[in-house]
Amino acid sequence: MDPSTRVVRPISEADPTFGGLVPPIYPSTTYRRATDGSYPGGHSYSRDQNPTTEPAEQMLATLEEGAEALLFSSGMAAAAALLDSCEPGTHVVAPRHMYWTMRRWFESEVARGRLAGLTLVDATDPEAWRTAFDNRVAPGAPLLAWIETPANPTGDITDLLAVSELAHEAGAVVVADNTVATPAHTRPIEFGVDVVFHSATKQLNGHGDVLAGALVCAAPDALWDRVRHERGYRGAVLGPFEAWLLLRGMRTLFLRVRQSSASAALIADALANHQGLRSVLYPGLSHHPHHDVAARQMHDGFGMLLSIRLRGGAEAARRVLGRLELFTDATSLGSVESLVEHRSMVEGAGTPVPDDLLRLSIGIEHAADLLSDLRQALDPER
Repeated sequence: MDPSTRVVRPISEADPTFGGLVPPIYPSTTYRRATDGSYPGGHSYSRDQNPTTEPAEQMLATLEEGAEALLFSSGMAAAAALLDSCEPGTHVVAPRHMYWTMRRWFESEVARGRLAGLTLVDATDPEAWRTAFDNRVAPGAPLLAWIETPANPTGDITDLLAVSELAHEAGAVVVADNTVATPAHTRPIEFGVDVVFHSATKQLNGHGDVLAGALVCAAPDALWDRVRHERGYRGAVLGPFEAWLLLRGMRTLFLRVRQSSASAALIADALANHQGLRSVLYPGLSHHPHHDVAARQMHDGFGMLLSIRLRGGAEAARRVLGRLELFTDATSLGSVESLVEHRSMVEGAGTPVPDDLLRLSIGIEHAADLLSDLRQALDPER
C-alpha cells in the first residue's frame, strides 16, 4: 500500500470494545495486577508506556519503515535520551547549519564534559564528514553523526547514503533529523541511517497544539535499549492526550505536506528572480546547488520550508517582516498556518545565519494568497 494509505488503515478499527473508528484515550497511570503478579493487559505504569501512545508509535515506525518508535515529551527530550545513552567519550559530528537550539545544546554538553567533542562541518560535502570522522578527539573514540536535511533554515542538503556509508566505516552511529522532510518526503533508514529523530511538534502533528518528540530505530540494539531505559526512568514519555492528538495529526500528514510543499515550490519558483532578493533557498529549485541530491532522496516534493535573503541586509529583512499580513511572526514551523521569522535576530550572538535571511514555513493556505502577500511586502514602492 502507498504510505498515505497505511497512515490511515492501521487504526481503522481502533476500538475493539465498541467498534469506534477513533481510538480511545487511556488516562490511567497505573494498571491492575493479576493474582499471580502479572499484568494481563501488558501495562504496569504509564511512565514506561501507555495504551494511547502505542498506536502513534506503531504508525510512526511504519511511516519511517523502522523497527520501533518511541515518543517523548518534546523533541529535545528525545535528543537528550539519545545523547545520554551514547557511550562515554562520544564525539559528535554535526552540520554547521542546523536547528540552532540543538547546536547550542551540543556545544554546552561539550563544555560540561558530557560529550568529548563536537565538530561542525559543511554538511553538503561528504569529504568534510570523512575528515571529521578521521580527526575525532581520540583514536577509537565513539562517534555520533548527526544529520539534518534539509537544514533549518538554509535548506542545505546532506547526501544521506554517502555520509551513512562513511560514518559506518568509521564506526559511528548515524542519526538523521527528519523534522523538515518528514517520512512523506524522505525515509532516512532507506539510506543507511540508524536512528531517525523528529520534533513531532512540527509537521507530524501539524496543528500547533502538541509538544512532542520521537525517535525511530532501524533495528533495536544495545543503544536503543538504553534509550528506552532512559525514557522510562526519567519519565519523558508523551502524555496520553498529546499522543492522541499526534496520532490524529499523522493521519492527515500526506494531505498537509503535499499541499504545503506544492505551495512552497510555487512560491520559491515565482520569487527566484525577484529584484528585491539576493536569493531564494529551496532545494526544489533546479539551480539549487544540491538539487540533484535532494531529488535522489526526496520524493513527492521538497518540503514546506524555504528561506529568502533580502537585498539591503537586516534592515530590509525587518521591513519586509513588518509588512507581511498572512505570515505570522512566530517560532516553530510545520503547522497549518504560515509562519515567518528573522532567524539571526532570534538566534542571537554566534549564529551562522545571515542577518538578511527570513525563514518561511509554508502552511496550507492558498498558494496564490501567500505569494501575493510576499510580493506586496517586497514591493519597494509601498
